[in-house]
Amino acid sequence: MTTARPSACLAAVPGAVIMQPTTLCQPLDCRYCYLPFRKEKHLMAVEVAEAVAASVNEWARRDPCFEIVWHGGEPLSAGHGHLARLMAPFTSGKHTLQTNAALIDDAWCEFLLEWDVGVGVSIDGPEDMNTHRVTRAGHPAFRVIKRGIERLKARGIPFSAIAVVTDPDPARAAEFYAFFAELGCHSLGVNVEEQEGANATVHVADRERATEFWAALTAAWQSNPAIQLREVSRVREFAASVLYGESATGPTVQPWDPLPTVAYDGGVVLLSPELAGFTDPRFGDFTTGNVLHDSLETLLAEAEQRTVWLPEFWQGVDACRATCPYFAFCGGGHPANRYFEHSGRMDGTRTRYCTTAKIALLEGVTQHVRTHGD
Repeated sequence: MTTARPSACLAAVPGAVIMQPTTLCQPLDCRYCYLPFRKEKHLMAVEVAEAVAASVNEWARRDPCFEIVWHGGEPLSAGHGHLARLMAPFTSGKHTLQTNAALIDDAWCEFLLEWDVGVGVSIDGPEDMNTHRVTRAGHPAFRVIKRGIERLKARGIPFSAIAVVTDPDPARAAEFYAFFAELGCHSLGVNVEEQEGANATVHVADRERATEFWAALTAAWQSNPAIQLREVSRVREFAASVLYGESATGPTVQPWDPLPTVAYDGGVVLLSPELAGFTDPRFGDFTTGNVLHDSLETLLAEAEQRTVWLPEFWQGVDACRATCPYFAFCGGGHPANRYFEHSGRMDGTRTRYCTTAKIALLEGVTQHVRTHGD
């Protein structure tokens, strides 16, 4: 018996690589965090960074937009000296990092400027919207995050922001957006809280409420487009591709960016960073291989054969393609959402994440446009 070949596939070369310099997240212990080892300080060895750089430097020479993203745990927990040693082997590409900003001081500002690092800050909006972002001692973290942001601003270091929204309340969307418009970030990404990894909390997906939230957030942005709003930009780009007959370049037909995440120990997880550090009776540790044993280029070239869970995931993508009217926009969802929401299966279809962060997003933005115009 033969299995039908999936219509989706991985691109041979990624547009970015995610590097985990340490598992430790310090000094925060966010209640919705998906990381399994965030209280342990496992450091990436320099040999791992050197192995990754051997492939990345060539890719980045051909693609000036290629990013080396330092992320999760808290990259600054690795320390100035160690993070510099990890960055040093990369002679091409743009370094970026995602930080909770709590550790940022003048010395870190000097480091960020010296290495020309792009900075993303995680903060969830006004102070009372940050109740899940707490320190190890359980104290609110908002003020230490803001202190770090003010230090970035004082040194003229630009930054983007990512916010996790647990309750997409349309009544607070305008206040939420106004906070970021005044914060000083150049762009904002909004993540509706997800059930994945170490975060086993289940939130009931209220599609209507989420749709109204996205519509209200779009209205707030349109009235004051001071910053780029990532999700609205995605919908607008999708709409433009459809209107101008360019849908053949969209996510439904293009190979998937493998988005390799390289864990501190050199293990490589594709597509979903949230799977790193977990194991499954059927899939093992979700890795495609280890850069200390095979080059990253080889692992990506042989990913379809090496990645145990990938065939089942492609089956889920094809099921979405066949059954979901929103597939052209979504493209098939993420492995981690499928796995953690569908009891360890990769071939499920719609998830709560799909409902609130994809379907409701598209409906909310288009609802606003229909009512108020673009």
